[in-house]
Amino acid sequence: MRPMTIGRRSALALPFLALGAHARAQGNWPSRPVRLVVSFTPGGTTDIIARLLGATLTETWGQSVVIENRPGAGGNIGSEHVARSAPDGYTLLVGSVGPLAVNQSLVRNMPYDTLKDFAPVTLLAGVPNILVVPAASPIKDVPGLVAEAKRRPGALSYGSTGVGTSAHLSGVMLDHMADVRMLHVPYRGAVALNDLLAGRVDFMFATIPSVMGHIRDGRLRPLAVSSTERSRSNPTVPTMVELGYPEFSASSWFGMVAPAGTPKPVIDKIVTDVHAALALPQNANNMIQQGADPVGNGPEAFRAFLEQEISRWREIVRIAGALPE
Repeated sequence: MRPMTIGRRSALALPFLALGAHARAQGNWPSRPVRLVVSFTPGGTTDIIARLLGATLTETWGQSVVIENRPGAGGNIGSEHVARSAPDGYTLLVGSVGPLAVNQSLVRNMPYDTLKDFAPVTLLAGVPNILVVPAASPIKDVPGLVAEAKRRPGALSYGSTGVGTSAHLSGVMLDHMADVRMLHVPYRGAVALNDLLAGRVDFMFATIPSVMGHIRDGRLRPLAVSSTERSRSNPTVPTMVELGYPEFSASSWFGMVAPAGTPKPVIDKIVTDVHAALALPQNANNMIQQGADPVGNGPEAFRAFLEQEISRWREIVRIAGALPE
């Protein structure tokens, strides 16, 4: 059972001494290491962003910021762990569009409700997906990919970082919009990239930071980005809209949330310090070079964004014909 919040303690008329001690504990936050939970395996974009922020926050807070990877169930396992953690600011989630928005309409019997079980902290970054194939692939462009999928229905495979992630839904959207049928192969996070590089799956809609190095060294060939505008990090790569799919928009984003009931003073301090970390030139430039656009907003704005994204992805799931799994 979760510890009770200040409001509940007050409602039960606990002694003022207890309230005073609780307030002092908030004022001293953080007085011990903070965990940033990532609900995917190491090496993916969520993990990259968490580690970048963790290094800066360790210096800011004078406490270790530990990155804890808890992959599985399309990001739901790690996300549920945070939702059920004590609301004291010492366990935070660096989450993404899949577990925080898409899964709300794609997964049956969700173990948490994003808007009820989390306290929004801040939107961290927006990241386009990029359609990539191995360098040795005979597929040179999106029209060639679609033509091959039509020639061999169900034969082409695409990897994703889990059911319900934007990588998965991007593939579903391409199936629907191009009127083809391809095989979805879900993985537990970033290990999908290993099979793509080895040619065991044919293509993938990956977040740009997770594949930028492989694009630069020539191991992966980019075919298109899933955002409505070209990426600053890959300006020569066309958008899916340019290639004849005007409704194709499936970019990723990453944000930080805490368990619902986390005291506002603690949330406010985290917001201030995370925004400062995002604004550092070395961090901002690092993220942009890897294909992520730093954002940073407040809890209220992030909550409104989450509400919009949950609604938007629910409609995408419906249009794409993706049934809850």
